[in-house]
Amino acid sequence: MADDAKEERSQQAEPEAVEAEVVEETEAAEESEAATPEDELAAAKQEAQEWQEKYLRLHAEWDTYRRRMKEQRAEEKQRATEALVENLIPVVDDFDRTLAYAKENGESGLLGGVEAVYNKFTDALTKDGLEIIDPAGQPYDALLAQAVGVVEDPTVPDETVSQVFQKGYRMGSKVLRPAMVTVTSGGPKREVPEEESE
Repeated sequence: MADDAKEERSQQAEPEAVEAEVVEETEAAEESEAATPEDELAAAKQEAQEWQEKYLRLHAEWDTYRRRMKEQRAEEKQRATEALVENLIPVVDDFDRTLAYAKENGESGLLGGVEAVYNKFTDALTKDGLEIIDPAGQPYDALLAQAVGVVEDPTVPDETVSQVFQKGYRMGSKVLRPAMVTVTSGGPKREVPEEESE
């Protein structure tokens, strides 16, 4: 009996809830119909203004980011240059000492001093990642060396580097300057490694 009373009450409440919902939708529709074109224009202008402000904020943030990254790259470049120069300062000191020694004592011993300074100088550069390209006696590689002449030599395989006129340099995978070399010809054909031939 109690269940029947509850069910009857819920059935009465349902039409009332549906009626209230319909009334709300009707009022909302009347309000939207009551909105004049001026109100719609004002709302559209307001929305456009908000989007414009968002765009300007985003644009300002992007400019700030670009400026910050540019400054950061400049600082990193300066730090890298400072590190290289710090490694080269002792080499300059050694050149000064070698020249002073040569002036005071004549040229004897000058060659040994210059060789020592040269070794220290190349050590400073290789410590910072510079690789010297000196391909004498190796197969010619057009990516690392520039052939400036051909030499007839039947005793070595074709395209072997005969003489290096000027050493090359690279850092990582980038060749800063290719070596200038002469290449042999007239010898036996070079054997292609199995990995390359497959």
